Amino acid sequence: MSSKSRRKSKIVWTMQAVTSTISVSMVLVLMGLVVLLSLTARVVADSVKENLIVTVVLDDDVQSADALRLQDSLSTRRYVGSIDYISREQALQEQIESMGIDPTDFLGVNPFSISMEIKVKPEYSCNDSLLWIASELRDTKYVADVMYQEDLVESLNRNLHRASLFLLGIALLLVIISLSLINNTVRLGVYAHRFVLHTMKLVGAKWSFIRRPFLVRGFWIGVVSAIIADAVIFSGIYWAATYDSSVLHYITQQNMIITGLSVLGIGLTLAVVCTYFSVTHCLKMRGSELY
Repeated sequence: MSSKSRRKSKIVWTMQAVTSTISVSMVLVLMGLVVLLSLTARVVADSVKENLIVTVVLDDDVQSADALRLQDSLSTRRYVGSIDYISREQALQEQIESMGIDPTDFLGVNPFSISMEIKVKPEYSCNDSLLWIASELRDTKYVADVMYQEDLVESLNRNLHRASLFLLGIALLLVIISLSLINNTVRLGVYAHRFVLHTMKLVGAKWSFIRRPFLVRGFWIGVVSAIIADAVIFSGIYWAATYDSSVLHYITQQNMIITGLSVLGIGLTLAVVCTYFSVTHCLKMRGSELY
């Protein structure tokens, strides 16, 4: 082969690698966005669940010292995220500020009892867990009543379930599309070298030896494509954060690391696996099938 032919072959090989890298990068951006969206949805869901309040109303005659001891006892239970103590005086003051009326003016006494607002941990925010928690709290000494927004909890968990199914469906659809696009892109690049592959096979080269340079190229296409995709995704996050810094509250550093590694893993796996099967397909072709 002349130097001109080798130079031309090298240019073609490079152009095919660039085309494959761009195609794979575009697919990985979509895959990365789905992964990031799924992780962010979980953070938002946990944030909502952490603000779910179970109100514990104590008996009218309970003393402050007993109530404080009860607070210390409840704070150690495994489902309690945090607990706020609300005294009779604080409850009365909040009522005056919200309604503009002082009940003691016409009742003569403070009608409010000591209460506690418990924020349960996210994993205990389903209806079954809350029913069990409410039952356990009602059986606790000094507790008169337990209240929480049952309808809100049911609606929240139902919508989260629907959102999870929707994201799972989108992810599966993108995986199928990604496999198809990347496989076709890689196969076209390998197919362009089918005559070289056939010649190497005829002179007795092992299939593993023939595959090696293509697998190495597939590996680097996966790495570079993942880096490009991560750069696009993280640039988008940075751009969004410049307009609203609260974005970083939901898109955490941990989730960005998971997204970046997921994109890298998906890119490497798809590129190398598709390259392997594409080269194997060409190696199985008979001479008459090359034209």
